[in-house]
Amino acid sequence: MQYRYLGRSGLKVSTLTMGTMTFGGSEKVGATGQDEATRQIDLCLDAGINMLDTANVYNAGVSEQMIGAALAENGRRQRTLIATKVRFKMGEGPNEIGLSRHHIIESCKASLKRLKTDHIDLYQVHEWDGMTPIEETMEALDTLVRHGHVRYIGCSNYSGWHMMKALAAADKKGGERFVSQQIHYTLHSREAEYELVPITQDQGLGILVWSPLAGGLLSGKYRRQGGPETGRHVGGSREPPVYDWNKLYDIVDVIVMIAESRGVSGAQVALAWLLGRPGVTSVIIGGRSEAQFRDNLLAAELSLTGEERARLDAVSQPPLLYPYWHQSFTAQDRLSKIDLDLIAPYAEDFKRG
Repeated sequence: MQYRYLGRSGLKVSTLTMGTMTFGGSEKVGATGQDEATRQIDLCLDAGINMLDTANVYNAGVSEQMIGAALAENGRRQRTLIATKVRFKMGEGPNEIGLSRHHIIESCKASLKRLKTDHIDLYQVHEWDGMTPIEETMEALDTLVRHGHVRYIGCSNYSGWHMMKALAAADKKGGERFVSQQIHYTLHSREAEYELVPITQDQGLGILVWSPLAGGLLSGKYRRQGGPETGRHVGGSREPPVYDWNKLYDIVDVIVMIAESRGVSGAQVALAWLLGRPGVTSVIIGGRSEAQFRDNLLAAELSLTGEERARLDAVSQPPLLYPYWHQSFTAQDRLSKIDLDLIAPYAEDFKRG
């Protein structure tokens, strides 16, 4: 297992993070019980993973409770960084939702109790709240850090302008900045490359990737001729939305060809591609079973060749949106490396440097 600094912080996290949304869940996402959850945590810790990702909303707090129960035994907490989230509805009251100072602080207290710990290592706002002033949200997060309840803060599912607005609000007051963003980013969904990845590189953030296999669609199990009888998408999941199934299957075809030639699973190929992308710190792996975790863990050891990466890049490349296509035509003489990471693959006659 390799470890990377989380953004500009001094915190090192494993390149694979353990996801825990299945803990205490339903058959739709995977109903993992306490004993199995503890075994899965031990498996991941023994493989070198040092961070668990959860959220207060995962199964109405049950995921956090199960993590707390597991980590309270055998010194597991000392080996583990806990990342959790706040934003979604946690009760019937009008203030039990959002990113107000009230909801953030009360939710943090509740998460600490469920997790049976005195601090959260990475506290992430789970989604944008356009009804709360960003200054209020950032000040509340800063307060939690100053009081020792939280070590680092991050965001998830923000747009580019949301991110820059939050960072500007923190900088204006000299408060705590986000060290990371948790985003959806896969061979199938590369929209993050337009804004979120460049912001990560420019602002010194880390990237944690959620659902790196697109809910299993990139595992190699879903093919044009059919797929498994159980799983998230069989149950009607809308994440991620698929607008072009032929494009998806074209990507899966290349994944499977590379996987078969290397004697590995399609999931390992898709995960290894992500681990080699600019700005990516850690990829969150999850599973309904220990076997799925064992397979995903092997991605940390898989190194794709330049030719394999080129094939995956080509089949999954999204269209170049405005203003980037215009910049590729007219701004080639004044583009930085961050610009080029996005634009250069599209410019047939473009020469780096």
